[in-house]
Amino acid sequence: MAKGLDPEFLQQLKSKIDLVELIGNYVPLERKGGNWWGRCPFHHEKTPSFAVNAEDQFYHCFGCGVSGDAISFVREIESVDFIDAVKILAERAKMPLPEMNFDTEKTAEQKRKRDAVLKILRAAAHFYLDNLNSGHADAHVQYILDRKIASPVVRKFGLGASLDYKSLPQFLLDKGFRREDILESGAVAESEKSGRLIDAQAGRLIFPIINAFGDVVAFGGRVLEKTDFAKYKNTRETIVFNKSKTLYNINRIKKLKQDSGLKDIIIVEGYMDTISLFQAGFTNVAASMGTALTKDQARLVKRYADKAYISYDGDFAGQKGAIRGLEILRDEQVAVRVVPLPEGFDPDDVIKRQGSEGYRACLDNAMPLIDFKLETVRRKYDLSRPEERRNYIPEALKVIGEAESESVKEELLKRVRSETGVTYESLKRDLENVPAAPRMQEEPEPVPREDGADRQAKACRFILASVLFGAKYAKNFDISGVRFDNPVHNTIAEYIKERQKNGETVRPSALFEIFDENTPELSEILDLSLGESLEGERAVRYFDDCVRTLERARVEQELERLSALCDAETDLAKKKEVTRRILELTIRLKNF
Repeated sequence: MAKGLDPEFLQQLKSKIDLVELIGNYVPLERKGGNWWGRCPFHHEKTPSFAVNAEDQFYHCFGCGVSGDAISFVREIESVDFIDAVKILAERAKMPLPEMNFDTEKTAEQKRKRDAVLKILRAAAHFYLDNLNSGHADAHVQYILDRKIASPVVRKFGLGASLDYKSLPQFLLDKGFRREDILESGAVAESEKSGRLIDAQAGRLIFPIINAFGDVVAFGGRVLEKTDFAKYKNTRETIVFNKSKTLYNINRIKKLKQDSGLKDIIIVEGYMDTISLFQAGFTNVAASMGTALTKDQARLVKRYADKAYISYDGDFAGQKGAIRGLEILRDEQVAVRVVPLPEGFDPDDVIKRQGSEGYRACLDNAMPLIDFKLETVRRKYDLSRPEERRNYIPEALKVIGEAESESVKEELLKRVRSETGVTYESLKRDLENVPAAPRMQEEPEPVPREDGADRQAKACRFILASVLFGAKYAKNFDISGVRFDNPVHNTIAEYIKERQKNGETVRPSALFEIFDENTPELSEILDLSLGESLEGERAVRYFDDCVRTLERARVEQELERLSALCDAETDLAKKKEVTRRILELTIRLKNF
């Protein structure tokens, strides 16, 4: 919900929009059962897995997990911000926009936590920025000078300084933020020893991480002295930040697309590579923040450009781990080219030593993904030695077998012929005997071991989905008796309880006024609305089992607490009472 817009107006606006008709203007939809189905506009797919729920007025892709309401759909498909999406819909519904009252607007309670977290992160970003300019951040300023980052660029990226462990938590408390919300933001942690609040990035140079909508959602930090800890660290994942679903500098990528269009994106590994390239004039740059690309990041790239340059460091052995990420981009129909850099150099090194012209030359020499993979294999071997040539050939042929056209295979076979001296005909015969490698998208996802936490999370999701989507067996279920530890689950439960208390209908679409549409846990719950997941005798039995699972977990946690209390208790009468309670719960646990 945008600040300054009356929640009542937004509800009326969405009620006047036929979501099926709206989305049907962008995506061909076909009715199947209770939903409308089409191919997802936010990722490439051959089989339709994008569902529009006409009754509850929300969409959800069972492939990539994206979901939302009319406002979020327009915001994403048109690459506009919240207000512009509302304007587009208001014009469509022929509704005049009300005057925005910034002083009297009351934020819906269900959205309070997310709004509070975003406000805390924004305040923290300003606090860090003020620190950098305070005259007390000599080491931070010296690092910036040593890296030759110009002042305008420092300001553009909002770089800041953490000076100690104490001042940020105290600043946020003094601003009136709640302790639990401050912890929820991830910018502040709780000391295991003292229980006091501490700056999660204490002493580091701060890089605000901003999402596509201009919100500060997390921070990256860089140590300034030699340490056993990692040089770079991100704040933990929260209700507004999922590292695998965002890219550093994506906010400027979006603005570039809106202002002048965008043909391609340069993807680097970290903050400094991003800033260095940006300063050198390569503004279409984003970073995966030190990890291999994920499917969600690949889909984010696809949303803004159809072509990507991967520009990791120049150590080919070190780049082998990046290949899987490159294949993910390829499978999302992004044309991938790999930027070769001098051995041991990263993009920042190239800019510092060879200038923007030197880096432009590297871009001009970017190679297709399959060439990069072949080159990576070649670098493993000394081809002047007969034994290593023989070991190289089968690995090279496996790579060549992935080529999608015979002409590319022929070209690459000729390259291997030149490198090894083996005849083209022999190589081609051997290639024909190489089994075809399955494309990565056909490989099964690794199945995680299901522990108690996994079972509890699944139970929470099923219970919430059953109540949200009005399953008959959950119609009179009192959700207030269930404890939800996950903040997303808890917020959904609070929304349901509030609606039930007031005798109001529970609307799944209202969740998009509370959460970011890419919230992973929300997507998991929406996945359960498909087909017969919430119907039939099997669902009834599973629902009861889920309730027992959570009750059992609650009893186990209470037993653990009482056992610790009993061990520490010195008063004999109190110890006897605690022991009696432990016995009662133990018997109860056996009856589950």
